[in-house]
Amino acid sequence: MLIRVDMASGVPLYEQVAASVRADIIAGRLSPGDRLPSAREVAETLEINLHTVLHAYQQLRTDGLIDLRRGRGAVVSASVGPLVDLTKDLQDLVSRAAALGVAPATLAALVKEITV
Repeated sequence: MLIRVDMASGVPLYEQVAASVRADIIAGRLSPGDRLPSAREVAETLEINLHTVLHAYQQLRTDGLIDLRRGRGAVVSASVGPLVDLTKDLQDLVSRAAALGVAPATLAALVKEITV
């Protein structure tokens, strides 16, 4: 797993760390039960503050993507399996909309208007 950040970006570093892990989960590169590197390890590798990484991990936990367990660290949550399936469905929807000539903004507006 490779966590990427852009120090020149205006996006806060904790959001970049969280987005990188989230992308790996959604793409299926991380599976339920996979352990993430320790926050200390990530901080040292990226040369950023430990609390920045902890903030990112906390955000991912709040989003239901990881579980934080004392002694075991950060582990990808079992609940991400259906999320990966949903992502594949969304990719199919986006491809179909593109084939029909539907603009991304129009598709986003359609999805936003759908209520369950």
